[in-house]
Amino acid sequence: MSGEEIKIKVTNTESGDKPQAEESAGEESQARKLSAEMEDLRQTLLRRQADFDNYRKRIEKERAEDSKRATARVLESLIPIVDSFEHALGAHKDDEYAGYRKGFELIYKQLLDQLARLGVERVEPLGTAFDPHVHQAVDRTETTEHADGIILEVFQPAYVFHGRVLRPAMVRVAVHPGGASNRAVN
Repeated sequence: MSGEEIKIKVTNTESGDKPQAEESAGEESQARKLSAEMEDLRQTLLRRQADFDNYRKRIEKERAEDSKRATARVLESLIPIVDSFEHALGAHKDDEYAGYRKGFELIYKQLLDQLARLGVERVEPLGTAFDPHVHQAVDRTETTEHADGIILEVFQPAYVFHGRVLRPAMVRVAVHPGGASNRAVN
């Protein structure tokens, strides 16, 4: 081999390394770019999954609330039937109606038990403080025997379904003599 051949081979080897180095750097850049794109796609997927989970939970909550509202409307319509049973049971206490009365009492008890299983609570506020959110004052009695605002008599009990008042109690409330005028002045 002559000196020229060696030079050519060395030159070819050196010039061959440069494209490989540039190619290697390009591949690393491409790999970083693909890795960044993959990370962006992964983050987008995680956000979409979280959005979907939030949507699913919101829809489930709305369905449960809709179901409660529909049930409350049906239960609200049954309360007058309970009142009718109570009036019927209170009307005829004669011995000749004992058989009918016993049957009515059984049906009445079944109705109340079913309402309780569905979540309806009957509120008997006698002797408690008046609460305008649960009670409706239809009468007041001036008295000093009871504290101001105490319920003295219940005309109709209240019914509550999961914290929502289906029907407020109709009540008579104790009021101290001159209390209304004193409050109006103050």
